[in-house]
Amino acid sequence: MAARTTFESYAYAAMRIVTGFLFLFHGLQKLFGMYGGQAMPLLSRAGAAGMIELVGGVFVMLGLFTSPVAFICSGEMAFAYFLAHAPNGFWPIVNRGELAVFYCFVFLYISARGAGPLSLDRIIRGKKG
Repeated sequence: MAARTTFESYAYAAMRIVTGFLFLFHGLQKLFGMYGGQAMPLLSRAGAAGMIELVGGVFVMLGLFTSPVAFICSGEMAFAYFLAHAPNGFWPIVNRGELAVFYCFVFLYISARGAGPLSLDRIIRGKKG
């Protein structure tokens, strides 16, 4: 049972790292027009979202200030869903908002759970807790 628990914590760390890594690309799209995106003005709603996505993605990926940063990312995704997707229909599959919903709830889980192993939070705070 202990081996499964150990593996689970590292699988969680892998999920956190990959989620943060993928999320930062949305910020690169909005801020720099990279990867098929369109650069948005920094002092716009999309620019602010891009900053949250880029900085938040990096911080979550590294496991730095993980809980508060993931909570902010979760809120940004909820805001994006209701602002950009929900007006186009009720169901996420219809309004193309399933990725926003998915990120919202994954970041909410990360926020509640914390950084876990393989994180700067763990290194900074030590191996306890």
